[in-house]
Amino acid sequence: MNFRIASVLVLAGLATFSTALAGKKEEMRVELTIETFKESQRVAPFFEHSVGYAVFPTVGKGGIGIGGSHGKGRVYRDEDYIGDVSMTQITIGFQFGGQAFSQIIFFEDEDALNNFISGNFEFGAQVSAVAITAGAEASAGTSGSSAGASTGGASTHAADYKLGMAVFTYTKGGLMYEASVGGQKFNYQPHPTERTTCM
Repeated sequence: MNFRIASVLVLAGLATFSTALAGKKEEMRVELTIETFKESQRVAPFFEHSVGYAVFPTVGKGGIGIGGSHGKGRVYRDEDYIGDVSMTQITIGFQFGGQAFSQIIFFEDEDALNNFISGNFEFGAQVSAVAITAGAEASAGTSGSSAGASTGGASTHAADYKLGMAVFTYTKGGLMYEASVGGQKFNYQPHPTERTTCM
C-alpha cells in the first residue's frame, strides 16, 4: 500500500515538473521573440507607447489554394503577463507553400486591449501587418500597405494602427505568397492570477 502511495506521489511530482518545464520553455521562446522585435528600430517604439501587446513566437502557415495557420502566444499589459491566446486562420485564394513566422500585436489604448481579450476576437479584412526582416528594419506591409516602407523608427505612427491595433510579423523560414492577417481569430484565456484578481 505504501509503495502504491509512493508511486502515485512520484508520478504526480514528475507530471508537475514536466508541466513546469514546458511552461519555462514557452516563456523562453516568448522572451526571445520579444527581444527580436525590440531589435527593430521600426517596432521598438511601440513597446513604450502601447498599453500592451500579444506575442506569438511561432505561427505555422501552409496551403495550396485553401490554407490555414495556427499559433499560441501570450498577452501582456504594461509588460505584465496577463493571459494566453491562441490564433487560427483559414484563407482562400492564391497561395502556395508553407511558412513559419512570429507575430506581435500592439494595443494603442485600453479599449483596444479590452476588445481583444473580451472573448473570441477576429481581425477584419482591412487589417494588415508590417513585415520586418532579420536586419530588424521594416521591409514591406502586407495587403498592399505601405506602412512598412519607412525605416524611421523614432516614433510610432498613427497610420500603423487599425482599430487601435498595430501588427508586425517576422518570417522565420519558408515561402508563402499570401500573408494577410485578415480573418485571424483569437481565443484568449486569462492567466490564473489574473482570474483571481478579476474576481
